[in-house]
Amino acid sequence: MAETIKDLLVGNVNWAANTAKERPEFFSKLSAGQTPKFLWIGCSDSRVPATEITNAMPGSIFVQRNIANMVVHTDSNLLSVVNYAVKVLKVKHIIVCGHYGCGGVKAAMTNDKFGFLDNWLLHIKDVYRLHQNELDKIEKVEDRENRFVELNVLEQVSNLAKVSFVQEEWDAGEFPYIHGWVYSLKDGLVKNLKMSINSANDLEKVYQYQNK
Repeated sequence: MAETIKDLLVGNVNWAANTAKERPEFFSKLSAGQTPKFLWIGCSDSRVPATEITNAMPGSIFVQRNIANMVVHTDSNLLSVVNYAVKVLKVKHIIVCGHYGCGGVKAAMTNDKFGFLDNWLLHIKDVYRLHQNELDKIEKVEDRENRFVELNVLEQVSNLAKVSFVQEEWDAGEFPYIHGWVYSLKDGLVKNLKMSINSANDLEKVYQYQNK
């Protein structure tokens, strides 16, 4: 594991050399442009890199990450990424991927203060409030945390479906599909929460935009 900035730079040189040796056309193809079919909205946690855990090649997944993989409708960074992904790159699938053991989710379950981070944790706490009856009935803390992670992913999938320009794409065709996944740090496997949306029809009517 890299410990210093120098380690990272040396690692880059080694990686580039090995990649060029094993796949001589890799960098020429990569530099020609990107045509990813997937947008990944994941947690910033360093242990959950999108391409590595899916065994995907660079260039195949467009990525946006933040603490606890949130879809916040006032987050211009996230909205810009999603807009570019669906309007320009024309991705076919958007994956919202959380992970068990998420520090942001754990923090949001407490009444502790975390300074500036508290402002972001409020969005996660809102998810707990929506599902408090279910979550409070789970006695084992780890099980409650894991279920909260899953519910948070499902809520973010729903939040993404409420975005106006995502619904514009659905009005024009089948894509993108939005999926909810959870990654386990303990065994490296992804759990498909089996929530896949490509229509606003399942949203409450107030969230469904209508063409004039």
